[in-house]
Amino acid sequence: MTIIKTEFALALNQVATERGISPDDVISSIEAAVIAAYKREYPETLEDETIISKVNKDNGETKIMKDGKDITPPGFGRIAAQTAKQVILQKIREAEKKTVATHYKSQVGTIVKGRVIRYDGYNAFLDIGRAEAVLPKEEQIRSERYQVNDSLIVFLKEIADDKFGNPRIIVSRTDPKLIEELFKREVPEVANNTVEIKKVAREPGERAKIAVHSSQGGVDPVGACVGQKGVRVQTVTDELGGTEKIDIIQWNKDNKLFLTAALSPAKIQAVEIDEKTKKARVTVDEKEAPLAIGKGGINVNLASKLAEYEIDIIQTKSKTEETPTTETASNKV
Repeated sequence: MTIIKTEFALALNQVATERGISPDDVISSIEAAVIAAYKREYPETLEDETIISKVNKDNGETKIMKDGKDITPPGFGRIAAQTAKQVILQKIREAEKKTVATHYKSQVGTIVKGRVIRYDGYNAFLDIGRAEAVLPKEEQIRSERYQVNDSLIVFLKEIADDKFGNPRIIVSRTDPKLIEELFKREVPEVANNTVEIKKVAREPGERAKIAVHSSQGGVDPVGACVGQKGVRVQTVTDELGGTEKIDIIQWNKDNKLFLTAALSPAKIQAVEIDEKTKKARVTVDEKEAPLAIGKGGINVNLASKLAEYEIDIIQTKSKTEETPTTETASNKV
């Protein structure tokens, strides 16, 4: 099982370079492979944990050792070569996955571009460059249909081990931070912190509201995010599939004013808030109520998430009818 030093070193470095792993990982893989092959040929040694293998890093010579003694059987290298090769490849793939996962750890919390390489009806699998990422069903926009070769911008949410202990890169199309990162890419004022995105509330694929603020005088945070003729916000909308309408709202430390803005485009007559219970009673003209509530309650629910208040919409009749009616929106934060 001896390899000429120069050939061994060349092969070792080539595998390590091609796989993007360290030579020590390759050595460890070889040692694990040799032990696996040996115990397969000699099953009576399966439970013997004192048996180890050692690879000479200078010449590649590999030996089976027990209590410091060489017990390598004659011809063992030829008998176990195929088994060892398979285990080596498996170990290298595992080490490669861990190395790639480490590379992407620094990108968690950012957006990446991916290409759909397969879809099993539940999860979508994306090629994101050096690795494969998983877009789980719960992270998918319900209205989207994924097909092979579709290009998507996704939020790199986390790296978690699967049931086999292998690292898995999880990406999302529904996370509110996806919108925030898209605006960072499209709006220089957000990227350089001139404009701050205070909060994002989403119903993925349908509608979103973002609260923006700037502490620098003369800077219009809403205008900066909308862009000339709406080009910036439209670019973000397009990246989300083209159907998710985005309302950009001026953040205000005055909760009444912020709630009023959060319920746009409805015109609000009055706002009463209870800071202890985090509840708000918002009065609107009955003609404005549909706008305030939104289809299926989406507008009031998003406003509630954005402002972090449970909102009751109080409708008032027109001037000819004085009796007010009350409609409570279901929007507990």
